[in-house]
This record gives sequence, structure tokens and C-alpha cells, in this order.
Amino acid sequence: MRHIYRCPLRWADMDAYGHVNNVVFLRYLEEARIDFLFRPDKDFQQGSVVARHEIDYKRQLVHRHHPVDIELWVTEIRAASFTLTYEVKDDDIVYVRASTVIVPFDFEAQRPRRITAEEREFLAEYMDDDDEEEAVAA
Repeated sequence: MRHIYRCPLRWADMDAYGHVNNVVFLRYLEEARIDFLFRPDKDFQQGSVVARHEIDYKRQLVHRHHPVDIELWVTEIRAASFTLTYEVKDDDIVYVRASTVIVPFDFEAQRPRRITAEEREFLAEYMDDDDEEEAVAA
């Protein structure tokens, strides 16, 4: 299953050519990630931090007044980290493919922590079938 976030585009997101600036895509990924992880029914209340981002820019996204979709899913779950993968896209056009490694973090103790059983169960719901087989083998 994939989580879909409808990301609004803002005037300030544009560069001088009317395209969404490449740096802004990091904020878009953050918005999608927050929408996914911090929901009233399921969330990472103990906290998490980003360990790494990888972004592949495929096409320029021209500013417009309607949102762009960000599809997000889990591609790996480890003992103390997980990987989210994203596509920023319209129906058949992909603008960006990206991934983020996230580490659950205990802010009170100021150290990384292991993924809880509840968090693992939640994340497993968003694994693609192909990705689930690879992650279980790891």
C-alpha cells in the first residue's frame, strides 16, 4: 500500500524560470513524511530523525495552482531504521524519485532507539510486495 499526499505548490517555491526549485523538493518530502508518520491514529510519538536523503530529479515541475501528488511507501525496515521511498508525480509524469533513511530517536535520552513492535506493524502495512520480500531477507 502507498500513502498519497496532495502537496500544494506555493509562489515562493518557484525559481526565476517558473519551475519549482530543486531545494524545495526536500520540503515537499518532509511534508509528505510528516503527513504519513504523525497521524492521530498512527504515529511516531517518541520521535525520529533523518539520517540520509537521496533524490533523482527526472523532470522540471512548472508552478501551477493545483497540488502535485507525492506517493510514499516503505522499502526497508531494520531494527533501528527504516527507508521511505517517494515519487513526486502527476498521473503519468514523475518529477522526482527519492528515498529517506529514518532513525527512531529518543530525544529525552538523546540517542537512537529500536523500532517498536507497533511501529514495525504500521510500517509493514506500507511495504510494496516486492520490497517486503527484500526487507524480510535483510
